[in-house]
Amino acid sequence: MDKYKKILYWSEDDNKFLVEVPELAGCMADGNTPEEALRNSEIIIAEWLETAEMLGREIPHYKNNLMYA
Repeated sequence: MDKYKKILYWSEDDNKFLVEVPELAGCMADGNTPEEALRNSEIIIAEWLETAEMLGREIPHYKNNLMYA
C-alpha cells in the first residue's frame, strides 16, 4: 500500500492534516498530526482496495513519477 502516492497537507477548513491518494479516486484520510494522517491513509487505502475488489472494479496500478532524487 505504501507504493501509492500520498499528498499530505494542512486544511484550514478542517483544522486537520489531510492525505489524498491521487491514484485512488476519492481516497482521503485525516489526522491531528501528519503521522496520524499517514497512518490513517494506510487503513483507508486497504479499505478502498478491498471494496474495489469486492465490487469487481479495476484496481489502479501505482504510478512511479520519481525520476531523480
